[in-house]
Parts: sequence; C-alpha cells; structure tokens
Amino acid sequence: MSPNVRLTAWVHGHVQGVGFRWWTRGRAFELSLQGYASNLRDGRVEVVAEGPRESCAKLLELLRGGTTPGRVDLVVERWSDAKENVTGFVER
Repeated sequence: MSPNVRLTAWVHGHVQGVGFRWWTRGRAFELSLQGYASNLRDGRVEVVAEGPRESCAKLLELLRGGTTPGRVDLVVERWSDAKENVTGFVER
C-alpha cells in the first residue's frame, strides 16, 4: 500500500492570469510533490498534488496562507488515495 495521498484543491478568487499556477508549481517542486495546476473555465484553479500527506498538507496551508499571487477567497479540498499516474508538477 502506498504511503502517498492525493490532494485535489479548488482555489477560488482572482487566481488566473496572475502567476498563480507558476507559483503553485514552485511550491510543489520544493515539497517534492507530483501533479498539476490547471485553470478552469469558471475562474478557479484546480490543484492536484500527490506525495506524502505531510507535504500535501503543507501545500494546502500555503495555498490558504495569503502569500500567493492574486487573491485567494476560498480553497475547497478533497483527499483520496494516490493514483500515481502523474509525474513531475506541471501547469496546464
């Protein structure tokens, strides 16, 4: 059984066109997480990260922490088992 988990976070606010996905990729890289950050049509950014639960929790804390580019109003999270079908961390 894998010790890794998957965090899916939907970030609401003014988070498109401000370097948010680039910033998220940098934080995920620092935490050795795999996954992606993707703009959604409704203005949210979807962040999918896989790795140790502690690292994913730290990324979630950073997403909510007030130091991101743009303005984060709300982050909705979902935790699940890692699917291990992602490599690296990319902006989509």
